[in-house]
Amino acid sequence: MRYFIELSYNGSAYHGWQNQPKTASVQEVLENALSTVLKTPISVMGAGRTDTGVHASQMFAHFDFKDELSDDNLIFKLNSFLPKDIAIYNIFKVKNDTHARFNALSRTYLYRIALDKNVFTFNNSFYVKQTLDVDKMNEASKILFDYKDFQCFSKSNTDVKTYYCNIMKAEWVIKNNELQFTIKANRFLRNMVRAIAGTMINIGLGKTSIEELHQIIKSKNRSEAGFSVPAHALYLTKIEYPDDIKI
Repeated sequence: MRYFIELSYNGSAYHGWQNQPKTASVQEVLENALSTVLKTPISVMGAGRTDTGVHASQMFAHFDFKDELSDDNLIFKLNSFLPKDIAIYNIFKVKNDTHARFNALSRTYLYRIALDKNVFTFNNSFYVKQTLDVDKMNEASKILFDYKDFQCFSKSNTDVKTYYCNIMKAEWVIKNNELQFTIKANRFLRNMVRAIAGTMINIGLGKTSIEELHQIIKSKNRSEAGFSVPAHALYLTKIEYPDDIKI
């Protein structure tokens, strides 16, 4: 039987979601907890691979288990076993061919920029001292809808078959003295959101023009795009699936 697990995590202590040798990953910690509580080896497949230091307020993963999960206290037991920076919210049965990664319709990320120096938020937002032209950044964000190939924003030497992504939303909003960037797409390339955000910041600072963004995207060259913003202010916030995956 296949189950989906909904969770969140603070990525500060982890080298991303995916298992890696000799480094801590969210996937490893979650698999250890499930294997201990369910008393059998459990492997999980995540909906995506967040980078080192990136957080998720909503992540999904699937795992297979031979029996019906009938323990009403399972979530409580798992959360008691897990460290304080990983939390499980829901576990539900899905169709056996449902895949947490490949059946996802969209992912949404949030990037948080602090507009003033704040001693309480520096661990989870990126402080930019200079004044940013938010109108220009939003105007530039609309250009993303005109393209599908985003190789220029992808980490070099990435093993993917295509650099095509369908961006559905890209918007900058000032909220609670933060400048927040929300971007939604069917898929994202490695480092893509951080590279887009860095490029948009350069536009907001006047270092790059809106017109130059067209040339950057067409170049398919990572060195033409802007810097990668720090990972600690990036959050995976929502993953959407078809309604009929649940049993």
